[in-house]
Amino acid sequence: MRRLLGRRDARKDEARFVIEGVNLLEEALVTRAGIEAVYLDGGWAEAPGSHDRLSGLLERCTELEVPVFELEPGVLARVAGTVTPQPVIAVVVTPHFELMGLKAMSPQLVVVCVDVRDPGNAGTVARSAWAAGADAVVCCEGTVDLWNPKAVRSSAGAVFHMPIVAAGPAAEVLGEIGGWGLRRLGTVSEGGVDYAVEDLTSRVAFVFGNEAAGLPLAELRTQLDSLVSIPMARGAESLNVGMAAAVLCFEVARQRRFGAPASSGQFVALRLGRGAAE
Repeated sequence: MRRLLGRRDARKDEARFVIEGVNLLEEALVTRAGIEAVYLDGGWAEAPGSHDRLSGLLERCTELEVPVFELEPGVLARVAGTVTPQPVIAVVVTPHFELMGLKAMSPQLVVVCVDVRDPGNAGTVARSAWAAGADAVVCCEGTVDLWNPKAVRSSAGAVFHMPIVAAGPAAEVLGEIGGWGLRRLGTVSEGGVDYAVEDLTSRVAFVFGNEAAGLPLAELRTQLDSLVSIPMARGAESLNVGMAAAVLCFEVARQRRFGAPASSGQFVALRLGRGAAE
């Protein structure tokens, strides 16, 4: 378990990852994820506010014949990845999705991460994408492992509800996705089309870049159909990539509910600042 928590190569080789806490265990059970084993801290019954709920989840594990092991108090804390250890940890089989498998799904909204390095940001991107109704998150070569324990926690269970694809070089991935008929919209901090006036009612793939450097436009410009930016008030700090994903994905959801983007006559653009790429 310590290897799975700390090493990406171990998670890849064993096709397993670790979830921590009652909320993620519940999401795994709801989605019938492949839970291999559940481990309890010996003092779990005294954990504030979790006893009744966790008891119900453990009963569900028993029904599904998932092995449950109760450890001596303190053992779980020595291997857990959180500052405040959770009373329960589980080892789960990693869902496997190939890029070509998404094509058959005819996705309407895909989120692509290019060299996104922070696991908390990557998890928040997945959470925002799922909440807004995206069909998948594609992690290009160089992006953090979304099965990293911090990314899984930040996703709030989104990794169980939508395909997460670990893909190859960004240029190849975008070339493939473009062939499916999705418009590939690169997110840039300034200079792109205002996202609120961009027509997002068609099939779209948002492409998010590195937190500090943004998208490598010299390398990817020919693989992008357009660039979009999030206008910000003068002097405002930039949005991180997780927040930017939430803004853009929910704009897609809004436009698809109401049928059109804001017209230029209805929308007053703020001065472009640093934004979507960071």
